[in-house]
Amino acid sequence: MAGNKIICHCKNVSYIDIRKAMIDGARTLEEIKEKTGAATGCGRCAGAIEEILASVCGCNNVSLEDVVNAVNNGCDTVEKVAEATKAGSACGRCKALVQNVIDLKR
Repeated sequence: MAGNKIICHCKNVSYIDIRKAMIDGARTLEEIKEKTGAATGCGRCAGAIEEILASVCGCNNVSLEDVVNAVNNGCDTVEKVAEATKAGSACGRCKALVQNVIDLKR
């Protein structure tokens, strides 16, 4: 998805803004609302935000759940998560988020 694509038009929140909030630890719609203000206007963007929250690596179609499971099963580095899930093994843009999942274990 294009980084500058506006997801929440009411609050002018982009895809990148949501991903940055995820890298900062947001994992739920409520946490995204708190960090960005997205979905606090009309709320029509909530579904799109939920889809973004569910995904870590678009290149290899790796979900947040897959990465969390890999971490819970002992992957403690970005490289180990990449070996187990392929997240972070293509373009690398998701590596910061993978590292945050490792750090927070969620």
